[in-house]
Amino acid sequence: MNRRFVFNILGKILVSEAVLLILPIIVALIYKESTVFALLISALIALVLGLPLVLFSKPKNNLIFAREGFLIVALAWIAMSVIGALPFYISREIPSYVDAFFETVSGFTTTGSTILTDVEALSKSLLFWRSFTHWIGGMGVLVFVMAIMPNVSDRSIHIIRAEMPGPVIGKLVPKVKDTAKILYLIYIVLTLVLAVLLMAGGMPVLDSFIHAFGTAGTGGFGIKADSIASYSPYIQWVIIIFMLLFGVNFNLYFLILIGRFKSALKSTELWIYVSIVAISTVIICANTFSLYNSFSESIRTSLFQVSAIITTTGFATTDFNLWPELSKGILFVLMFIGGCAGSTAGGLKISRVTMLFKTVRREIKRLLHPRSVSSVNFEGKRVDESTLSSATTYFATFMFCFFAVFILLSFDKFDFVSNFTATATCLNNVGPGFNVVGPMGSFAGYSNFSKIVLSFAMLFGRLEIYPMIIALSPATWTKK
Repeated sequence: MNRRFVFNILGKILVSEAVLLILPIIVALIYKESTVFALLISALIALVLGLPLVLFSKPKNNLIFAREGFLIVALAWIAMSVIGALPFYISREIPSYVDAFFETVSGFTTTGSTILTDVEALSKSLLFWRSFTHWIGGMGVLVFVMAIMPNVSDRSIHIIRAEMPGPVIGKLVPKVKDTAKILYLIYIVLTLVLAVLLMAGGMPVLDSFIHAFGTAGTGGFGIKADSIASYSPYIQWVIIIFMLLFGVNFNLYFLILIGRFKSALKSTELWIYVSIVAISTVIICANTFSLYNSFSESIRTSLFQVSAIITTTGFATTDFNLWPELSKGILFVLMFIGGCAGSTAGGLKISRVTMLFKTVRREIKRLLHPRSVSSVNFEGKRVDESTLSSATTYFATFMFCFFAVFILLSFDKFDFVSNFTATATCLNNVGPGFNVVGPMGSFAGYSNFSKIVLSFAMLFGRLEIYPMIIALSPATWTKK
């Protein structure tokens, strides 16, 4: 294993985090908040830990394999969360470090679950940092580092594959560095357009960027206790549109940029995504119509919650705990499906779920016609057996992790539905669940043990399990 390369990249990640902390420091200075000291100390700690790794762990070569890629990603995300929690803890705005760690992991993993019962009490600079972690984690800080690092080897695709969600990640262009730049350019432009549109709707500049970060990263941290409910219909429609846009595979935006519109619109995953959103919205709208004053309010509220859950953003405009069981059941299923592969959304991903369904259908066909030869096709191509096996294995591993986390949560005092949906929402990086952890609730009542378990569940979900398993495996650290 190329340990020097691993620790060198880890050092660069910590230095990058110190640089990123400059933005909330500027916000604190503008609003003359005392949190500037907590943010400065946190940035200095990141530099003190990161610079020695950069200076004294220079690798002899940039040769890395999948193991190093997974390990770098897992260690980087844990380190970022440990440091990122410090501003909340040092400022005492979140006096418990476990709570601060939970909130920060929820931010970086774009989950949006919170332990805060009074989010409006937070300073503007820490509200900014809290949502900025969504934006950093949405595309992945390692993708950002790949974009700005000199002498990036093409083997660094292992890092991007380990960090970007979805069953298959490839290069958009021949060079990994250029691929990372393209991804971040699309991400930045969409974020800026969203922020401008929010400002056009009367939202203050800082609030616009905070909500743009939460939407772009499909995270869902807001600045009000009622999330998006008190904002105008215009603001809600803008956020709906951009939640759905950020749930789309970014490869399609690249195809559009180079003029291949037909190729982008032929995407099977895209049309399945649109169909699920449309069908779910229609059913929920019909099921909840009597709860709202008009058809426009009903359709807007239904579409908002469907978009927020399937893209795992987690914003809310209503307390869907009060919805009929059919509507809540649909939202629960959407928590698992998630958005498209290669997007900032969480969940199992539509491409993976589609392949699983097609694999099951093929196996049933084989049982009925043992001599028949059939294949699974997706996006107009035959899916090779290794990809199908990978999807099946991932689903089995996911379910094992799901029930392990659920059993560990069961030691706490909460009811079955709260624990079950808390597990689902954290492992799928959604945000709100049902009952105690619903859109108007929080995770504050859980024990420190449960919060740590859920924090790692969020990391497992965001990194799609394997990087965390590999990092925690003793075999990874052997010389073999």
